[in-house]
Amino acid sequence: MNNIPEFFGCNVFNETVMKAKLPKNIYKNLRRTMGKSVPLDAETADIVANAIKEWALELGATHYTHWFQPMTGTTAEKHDSFISVGANGTALMEFSGKALIKGEPDASSFPSGGLRQTSSARGYTAWDPTSYCFVKEGSLYIPTVFVSYTGEALDKKTPLLRSMDALSKSAVRFLKLFGNENVTRVTSTVGAEQEYFLIDKKKFDQREDLILTGRTLFGAKPPKGQELDDQYFANLKPRIAAYMADLDEELWKLGIYSKTKHNEVAPAQHEMAPIFTTSNLGTDQNELAMEVMEKVALKHGLVCLLHEKPFEGVNGSGKHNNWSMSTNDGQNLLDPGDTPMENLQFLTILCALIKGVDEYADLMRLSAASAGNDHRLGADEAPPAIISMFLGEELDAVLKAIEEDGVYKTHAQSFEIGVNALPSFPKDSTDRNRTSPFAFTGNRFEFRMVGSSDNIGCPNALLNTIVAEELSWFADNLEQYKEKECFESELKNLLKEVLRKHRRIIFNGDGYSPEWVKEAERRGLPNYPSIVHCMPHYTDEKNLRILRKFGIFNRNELTARTEIHLEKYSKTRRIEARTMIEMARKQLLPASLDYLNKLCQSIAAKKEIGMTSKAEQKIADKLNELCDNFYDSIERLEKIVADARKISDVQKQAEFFHDYVLAEMNIMREIADEIEINMPQDLYPIPTYSEIIYNV
Repeated sequence: MNNIPEFFGCNVFNETVMKAKLPKNIYKNLRRTMGKSVPLDAETADIVANAIKEWALELGATHYTHWFQPMTGTTAEKHDSFISVGANGTALMEFSGKALIKGEPDASSFPSGGLRQTSSARGYTAWDPTSYCFVKEGSLYIPTVFVSYTGEALDKKTPLLRSMDALSKSAVRFLKLFGNENVTRVTSTVGAEQEYFLIDKKKFDQREDLILTGRTLFGAKPPKGQELDDQYFANLKPRIAAYMADLDEELWKLGIYSKTKHNEVAPAQHEMAPIFTTSNLGTDQNELAMEVMEKVALKHGLVCLLHEKPFEGVNGSGKHNNWSMSTNDGQNLLDPGDTPMENLQFLTILCALIKGVDEYADLMRLSAASAGNDHRLGADEAPPAIISMFLGEELDAVLKAIEEDGVYKTHAQSFEIGVNALPSFPKDSTDRNRTSPFAFTGNRFEFRMVGSSDNIGCPNALLNTIVAEELSWFADNLEQYKEKECFESELKNLLKEVLRKHRRIIFNGDGYSPEWVKEAERRGLPNYPSIVHCMPHYTDEKNLRILRKFGIFNRNELTARTEIHLEKYSKTRRIEARTMIEMARKQLLPASLDYLNKLCQSIAAKKEIGMTSKAEQKIADKLNELCDNFYDSIERLEKIVADARKISDVQKQAEFFHDYVLAEMNIMREIADEIEINMPQDLYPIPTYSEIIYNV
């Protein structure tokens, strides 16, 4: 398929299809529902459902499914056919408005954090009309929210939708301060750059750790890693290029604007980046993209790894969350603009973000927290676990001049920072900072902390809420001056107050440097190295206050999410530990002992004829010591895992897994990796790093 516009979105019930398939009045009703959250009446819903069904049947669909995003971290779907019983036992293909709008999957088997009892099965899915339906693999997919019988959110989409509404209301109110009376809605937008690894499936199938955990629990560093910087943007290998071509085509059919593809820094690592869209649609499309990436890989005899750190010693994978806000009349609110008043509006929004990120750094940090991401954050390919903001030299100079009543100098001239003399400055006036967790990149902020396998609904929901709170705070303080001459001076005073109090969050230097850790501590910035350390802050009173204020979460929903994340961390570590124990007992230790036995037999045979082998003896002595240590570590890990399971408190159990189980896992890995180095390649029972990451 060479003519992309002809087939782009061919499997999506998008605007073009709606206009073609729906009567004008029905289309208008549906658009009103999509834009203003106005419920569809029963008659309109039936007509829309029938049109969607007929369209789906034309594409070969036989079933429909309410597609939702439970707290498992993946998507879920239950498929029902369109078939119903007609006269004389004939088969009819029917689909009602009721079936479109609401479903009832079993809610008891999904994580609820105590919101639901195991015996309480009922849950509801409800159509999200702001995200397009699509056809895939013979089924009509209907994007939905997922809530409990009592209406509490059991998914990742519901809080995101709530946050988008909250942000819109606060932003519209805020913009009226600057004369934007025609703006009726503000939408958060996102473009999620997706990193991933591709490896040969035959090698994958020989690694139980990759199969069960998504990452290698054992593996010595190969002689060559990424130190030559020869993988980044390198020429695509034929097999990879073929995969990427098929991936693009499948994503384009589903209306996903796959824009960029390239090799990443680590061997076998790659990236796909889409064009930005609304946060809701972008979240759905990213979940869909990850699924498509994995399935297309299998067709090419490959496996797509989305784990944040599948291989030690080389870069892990993130998902750079490019976030901004746009108005219904086309303004990008993070575009600095060309006129003084636009600059003033932009700088106020910028200060709102500075204030919000500083006050709610813990929410930002935990929004990107997971067991997998713990291995990545702070390494040389990812930002540190300390939240900071990068603005660049030019923006920082403007803010300093505002704060200090000083003079801002450009290359051409100087400006006193009075409102009417604010300069226009270029979008990309300084270099990017890849070590910053939250960096301004011209007309958006790039939140680089998010892990490659994460659902981006949570970070965007929390970011939206933080910004809604800060824009609301500015409106609360400025609305009384809106029609007065003192508005500009009062605003300037408010900006100075914000900057003096919250400038500490701005850091334009090297986030990888050890000095930054000490400097961040001096500034009073929080440093949460793992999910275990940051997740309890979800329910801090200040966080609970704004999340309840904007209706994102009630206390029960927030407590439930804390418990779900901590439970998942403990279960992940337990699975990893048990996998290590099984691989060690059944594969690595037997192979090591077998080789040691062969060495000893060879040494003994040579002694009988008066020969000695210094090399064999040294290897045998070394391997014997390693095998003994390896066995002891297996025994210790088994005991520690058993002890962890006895701990009933969710937080304490997670801490135990982090402090003791993970620590022993690291010890075991270190021993095993040294055994690998001392073993012949043909006798080592699992593929090595060199075989895996250089074998595509």
